Amino acid sequence: MTEHQQPRTPSPQDRAKLEAMKRSWAQKRQIGDQLGRIRTKIGVYSGKGGVGKTTVAVNLAVALARKGHQVGLMDADIDCPNVVPVIGAQEPPESSDGKLFPPIVHGVKVLSMTFFQENLEEAIIWRGPMLHNAINQLLQTTEWGELDFLVIDMPPGTSDVPLTVMQTFQVDGFVVVATPQELAIIDAKRSINMITKLNVKVLGLVENFSGDVFGAGAGKALANSMGLPFLGELGLRRDYREKSSPTYASSKAVQKEFDAIVEGVLQQLESVE
Repeated sequence: MTEHQQPRTPSPQDRAKLEAMKRSWAQKRQIGDQLGRIRTKIGVYSGKGGVGKTTVAVNLAVALARKGHQVGLMDADIDCPNVVPVIGAQEPPESSDGKLFPPIVHGVKVLSMTFFQENLEEAIIWRGPMLHNAINQLLQTTEWGELDFLVIDMPPGTSDVPLTVMQTFQVDGFVVVATPQELAIIDAKRSINMITKLNVKVLGLVENFSGDVFGAGAGKALANSMGLPFLGELGLRRDYREKSSPTYASSKAVQKEFDAIVEGVLQQLESVE
C-alpha cells in the first residue's frame, strides 16, 4: 500500500461473512464445552433403516448403565426419531436458563427430537441445513454433565446428515448394525467404508434378526472379510414385543447377548486408548 492509498472499507458482504465466522466459532466452542465432560462417544450406525439400529443403541446404553457407568443416549436421527418409545421415556427434558437437562430413564440420560414434537406421526420434512442446525442447537443447549459414555443413535446412510453427526460429535468409535440379508450386508459394508474414510475406529459389527427366518452368519462373515471384530448375534425373539421396558431389562436371553456385546465394545475401546 502506498502512502496515498486508503484502507478499503469492508463491504456489507465482508462484514456479514465475518459475523457468520464469529457465530460458527462461538457455536463450535459451546458444543465443545457441552461435550467436554463426556469420556467416550459411541455411534450406533447402519447403512440403511429398519435393521434394528435404535433397538441396539437403546439396549446397549441400558446395559452399560446397569454395569455402573454414567450413560447418556442421544437420538441423532432427527427426522425419524425412535429412541423415546423404545426406552419408554415419559417426561421431556427440564429447561432452565436456556439449557436442557435430559430425563433419566432406566439409569440413562435421554435426549431426542421426539420430545419437541406435538404429533409423533407428523413427518419432519427438513432439508440438510435445517437438520444440521437442529443437531447443533441440541448439542449447544443440552447439559449432559459427567458421562462415561454417550451412545448416539445415528441417522442411517452415507449422506451429509450422518457425516455432520460424525464430525460434530467427534465419535470415538462405531458399532455397525446389519441383518443377515444380502442387501443389508452390502449397505453395512458401505457404512463401514464411510467410517474408515473418516479415520474413525469401527468397534465391531452386530448381526441383528439372526435365526431361522432371515438366516445367520452373514454379519460374522462380513466382519471377518474386512478384518473387524464381530460383537455377536441378536436373535429374532418374541421378547422384543414386550414394550413396558427395554428388552435388556426384561429378557435374560437378550441380556446375555448384550452383555457379550458390551464386553467386546469395552475391549475395543481399551485398544483405542
